[in-house]
Amino acid sequence: MAGWLLAGVAMALELDGPRRQGGLLHGEVPPGSEVRFLGHAVPVDEEGRFLLGLGRDAPEQPVITVTAADGSVTRHRLTIETRAYDIQRIDGLPDNQVSPDAETLARIRRDAALVRDARARRLPQRFFDAGWRWPLTGPISGVYGSQRILNGQPRQPHYGIDIARPTGTPVRAPSDGVVTLAEPDLFFSGGTLIVDHGQGLSSSFLHLSEMLVSPGEAIRRGQVIARVGATGRVTGAHLDWRVNWFDQRIDPTLLVPPMQEVRGND
Repeated sequence: MAGWLLAGVAMALELDGPRRQGGLLHGEVPPGSEVRFLGHAVPVDEEGRFLLGLGRDAPEQPVITVTAADGSVTRHRLTIETRAYDIQRIDGLPDNQVSPDAETLARIRRDAALVRDARARRLPQRFFDAGWRWPLTGPISGVYGSQRILNGQPRQPHYGIDIARPTGTPVRAPSDGVVTLAEPDLFFSGGTLIVDHGQGLSSSFLHLSEMLVSPGEAIRRGQVIARVGATGRVTGAHLDWRVNWFDQRIDPTLLVPPMQEVRGND
């Protein structure tokens, strides 16, 4: 990490990590400081350590605000690398493939509330200090940030990384954490597991055929926690792995070694 003096005062702020959309930054300030970033009161541990997440569309120059224990306030403006994403436009689809009916929409909203509640149970521990690994290896069939525009209507971007493997393939915990959601049948994502890694950081595992852990259970990096499936709205078996820092969607591939370096290690 590189230290800075902010605004000419003795307030050291250290940051490490990829300063690009989708990146996760590790920071450190003097103990007792408060940090705000992208509208969030950032969890800071007793040693002054914290995380900052840069989502798919993070602004080019976000500001970190640090309030010291003595009440003095300093601000630092980051410069973030923007990214180009794969955008596909598909026209001429029937309306029922683009706009869900009222009953389906109600179910989608109920599912979204379950996911929001699970992500709201944020733990202060730094479970992610255990390090990161791929939850499984295999062909990448979907990339972070891609988006489809159907009949002129933008769909939600793809916020994760898709790994194609047969139904039943073991899924391993990419880092330590605590399970906050294990739902077998959400409309879009099917079997869905969410793990809290601490300080606002969580992983989601979608389209699972089986979940081998339960809400409230502590898990360890490398532990088999689920099995690949083809549940929910999919065309084939795969794992969709997503990472959130609060409402910022992180690119999972920026946390782990390149896939080609670890293929075949499962």
